[in-house]
Amino acid sequence: MKYDVIVIGGGASGLMAAYSAASHAAAAGNPLRVCVLEKMPRPGRKIMITGKGRCNFTNVKDWSAFSAHIRAGAQFVRPAWRSFPPERVIEFFESAGMPTVVERGDRAFPASYHSTDVVDTLVRECLGVGVIIQTEAEVAGVEISRLASLARNDRAEAAGAGEGSSDLENAILPKHFCNGSESPSPAGAASSNFTIHLSDGTTHNAKKLIIATGGLSYPGTGSTGDGFTWAKAIGHTVTPLFPSLTALVPKGYKTEASAAQFKHHIPRETPLSEYGTQLCGVSLKNIGVNLLIQGTVTDEEFGDIDFTDGGIEGPIGFQLSRKAVKAMVNGSKVAMTLDLKPGVPLTDLTVRIKELWEEIGRDRRSQHMREKERCRVLLGKLLPRELIPGFISAHPEIITLERRGRADTKVWVNLVSIAKALKEWRFDLEGFVGWERAVVTAGGVSTDEIVPKTMASRLVPGLCFCGEALDLDADTGGYNLQLAFCTGWLAGQSVV
Repeated sequence: MKYDVIVIGGGASGLMAAYSAASHAAAAGNPLRVCVLEKMPRPGRKIMITGKGRCNFTNVKDWSAFSAHIRAGAQFVRPAWRSFPPERVIEFFESAGMPTVVERGDRAFPASYHSTDVVDTLVRECLGVGVIIQTEAEVAGVEISRLASLARNDRAEAAGAGEGSSDLENAILPKHFCNGSESPSPAGAASSNFTIHLSDGTTHNAKKLIIATGGLSYPGTGSTGDGFTWAKAIGHTVTPLFPSLTALVPKGYKTEASAAQFKHHIPRETPLSEYGTQLCGVSLKNIGVNLLIQGTVTDEEFGDIDFTDGGIEGPIGFQLSRKAVKAMVNGSKVAMTLDLKPGVPLTDLTVRIKELWEEIGRDRRSQHMREKERCRVLLGKLLPRELIPGFISAHPEIITLERRGRADTKVWVNLVSIAKALKEWRFDLEGFVGWERAVVTAGGVSTDEIVPKTMASRLVPGLCFCGEALDLDADTGGYNLQLAFCTGWLAGQSVV
C-alpha cells in the first residue's frame, strides 16, 4: 500500500500526529492518505492505564509553571507546547464530544473519569478525517531510499559524462534496511521515500514517516523500544535510557534473598520482607521528603508518598525517582529521609512528646501498662496507627533495655529518639522497579538532532519523531501526556 504519511505507533502522540496531519491537509484542500501502524490489537493501550484508569490527560498550568515539571527537554519542547497548549488540548476533546473536568493541581480528566473515553475520542477523530488505523501491524524494519538533489554546476558536469545523466536529479542513493544491523547513508539528501516492512511480510510505502513508538515503560502495552533501534540504525543518537516515575525500593523492603539477585532493578513481584509488609499500603500526606545522593541533599519536596508492593511511590516518590534512579545506575549511594512533622521544629516536637508522655503516665487506663505498650499509645497520638509497626521496626533505638541484675531489666522509652525519628526517618535505597511498571522512559532520541519547530529529523528528510521516543520526560500529573499530544500535533502539522 502507498500512503502520503505513515505513523508508526498508535499511542497518544501517534494518534494525535495522524489526526493533525490529516486534518491540516484537508483544511488546506490537499487531502493526504495517512496510516497508523499499531502492533497491539487496539490503539492507545498505555493511555488506558494512565492515572489508574482515570486518565489525567493534561495539566492546565501556564508555560512558566508547566515547564518547571519537565525534567528533560524543556526548552526544546517549548515551540510544540505553544503550538498546541493544554487549553487547545481540552478544546480538542470537548469539541469532539468528551466533557472534561479540572481538579486540584490543575490536572484535567475526562468528566467520566474513564480513560477509554480519551482513547475512543482520539480514534473516532482520526477515522473522521480519513486516517487508516491498522492494528496488529508489527513493524519489522524501515527502509529508506534517499533522493539526490545535485547543484546546477554538478548536474551540468554530470550531464556531459554520458547518456542518462540528465535524470540525475531523481537518482536513488543506496537503500538501507534499518532494522538495527545497517549503518545510515550520508546525510544531505533532499528527500526520502520510506518502505515499511511488517512482520507478516507485507510492505507499505510513504513519502513521510513519523516514529511515535513510545519508550520502554510498560512493555505489555507495546512499548518495547523498537523506535530506538530504528533511530540508531538511521544514524540518530539515543541518550541513555532508564526508568522514571517508578517505585524506589528501600533497603530491607524486599526479601534479601530475592533482592540480592538483581543490581538496582528489583522486579515488582519480588516478595516483601516483614518490614516491607508492615509498611505496604500506608499513605502519608503533607510530609517533607529529602533526596540524598552520596550523603548530600539534592532535592527537598513537600507532599504525599505511598508505600506499595513495589516500594516508595506516590506523587513525591515519583517526582524524586528520576534523579534517584539515574544516580543509582551511575553507581552513587542514594537515600531518602522523611519528615513526618514538617511544620514543627525538632525542639518544639521534643517538648510536645514529653508532655504527651506525662499525660499518658497520669491516665488511669495506662497505670498497669508496660513501657512498650505506653510507647504504642504515644506513637498513636503522633502517627497513623497503621504506620506504627513499621516505624518501630525501623527505629529500635526508641526502646532501650537496661539490665540492673540477673533478673531485673528496666525498659526505657527514649523520647528524644522518637522526636528525631519523626523528623528524619531515613531510607537507604537499594534499587527501583524497572520498565515493567515505570510510568515513563527517561532518555531517548537526542533532541539535538530534531528541529524543535517541526519535530523533523535533521539527518533524514521526511522523518519526524514525537512523544516518548524523544529524550523528553516530566513529572506525573498530566505533563507527559501533554508533551505527547503537542509533539504529535506539531509533527503531523509539519509533514503536511
